[in-house]
Amino acid sequence: MVRLRFAPSPTGYLHVGGLRTALFSYLYARQQKGAFIFRLEDTDQQRLVEGAEDNLIKMLQWAGLEIDEGADKGGEYGPYRQSERLPVYHKHAQQLLDDGNAYHCFCSSETLDAMRDEQKAKNLPIRYDGRCRHLSSQDVEEKLKVESSHVVRMKIPENEQMVMSDLIRGTVIIETDQLDDQVLIKADGFPTYHLAVVVDDHLMEISHVVRGEEWLPSLPKHLLLFRYLKWRPPQFAHLPLILNPDRSKLSKRQGDVAVEDFRDKGYLPEALVNFIVLLGWNTAGDQELFSFQELIENFSFDRVGKAGSIFDNEKLNWMNQQYLHQLSPDELFERLIPYIRDTAFADQDETKLRKVCSILQPRLVTLADIQDKLSLFFEESPQLTDPELIEALREDSAQTVLRAFQEEARNTEAITEDNFPAIMKSVQKSTGIKGKKLWPPMRYALTLEKNGPDLPLVAGVFGKKRCLRMIEQALNL
Repeated sequence: MVRLRFAPSPTGYLHVGGLRTALFSYLYARQQKGAFIFRLEDTDQQRLVEGAEDNLIKMLQWAGLEIDEGADKGGEYGPYRQSERLPVYHKHAQQLLDDGNAYHCFCSSETLDAMRDEQKAKNLPIRYDGRCRHLSSQDVEEKLKVESSHVVRMKIPENEQMVMSDLIRGTVIIETDQLDDQVLIKADGFPTYHLAVVVDDHLMEISHVVRGEEWLPSLPKHLLLFRYLKWRPPQFAHLPLILNPDRSKLSKRQGDVAVEDFRDKGYLPEALVNFIVLLGWNTAGDQELFSFQELIENFSFDRVGKAGSIFDNEKLNWMNQQYLHQLSPDELFERLIPYIRDTAFADQDETKLRKVCSILQPRLVTLADIQDKLSLFFEESPQLTDPELIEALREDSAQTVLRAFQEEARNTEAITEDNFPAIMKSVQKSTGIKGKKLWPPMRYALTLEKNGPDLPLVAGVFGKKRCLRMIEQALNL
């Protein structure tokens, strides 16, 4: 059975790169009728952030990823928090020691710093020089009796060429002489990522490991541990980096990278998921918008590229807008409610709110955009501030159109969506002004924008009184 895991550290928010890793794992697991496991790699106790675990789970749920086994759900392969599995790691570390594939290291931090300084001065590779590797068993026993602080390191074989296979990159070759004798058990008794991940992936019967390419240099160490422990390794897929437009690595310094930031800004989960999956995975044709089910059916590792992918915010905005346009009026309103609640207009009549949201739907790029657009319909006297539009409304032809509309409106019992075009036709007839001189002044005066919502719809919501007030305001500029 195919079993894939997403195993973040609870040290903060869910990065969009982490979501992509989770998504690729989830899509393949669902496609192959397998299991998706959520495991917490919390052995670095100094970096734990309170509430991070709950946030990670909530963001996965928001994105539509259903966890089959995990820290919050349990399962027959648990526990799923590494901090609760320490005896398991110590058992296998002892096995590595007994088999001669690991050793105790007693070097102090001062010794290690001096070693690195010397290597740096001589332009040598910065890595542990293996001095404790050659201690006799008698020396080790004596030191264990008197020295409480020590680590356990794995032995890297010398002069070996490791040939590895990756689902995305094909064959990868690394010389063991380039590797460091990795720490497996830290001085505080907690395992490092390298030991814990190998032990957990085996005991939890993980069949495929999907992770970022920054872990590729660690692959030979992990494969060596699988060899030492006489286990069959899973298949690996190392994903390319997600990059900023300047091709630097995507980071918080250059903008939003947390999934919750995109949620709070009003991006739809289905749009963000669609966008992120296409960061690295290439479709067979020109299709760009995929349902979750279509992603599951079409996903494959052989169409994941090796090169980094640019995080294009404009493309994300376009994609989000496409998904917004597909929502029914009722579904749109339900999704807008949390954003409307944060405005001064939350207590307005719901029927009118629903009508306004429907009118504004083609104008929304994100759900949060609704907050700036409601004032046109509900604020007592919204003001025109665009200098270009103010100047345009001061032109003689614009003033003529506005006054003609004012006159027609005063002589009309009510202004509705249905009769607004007829009123404008009368304005055209009485003034002789048409086309680009007729409609823009009305748009600027009523919507306060160069490209606002459909005018008859706006006028229908405004009614006669508000239309006349907006026209009067434009005439008084």
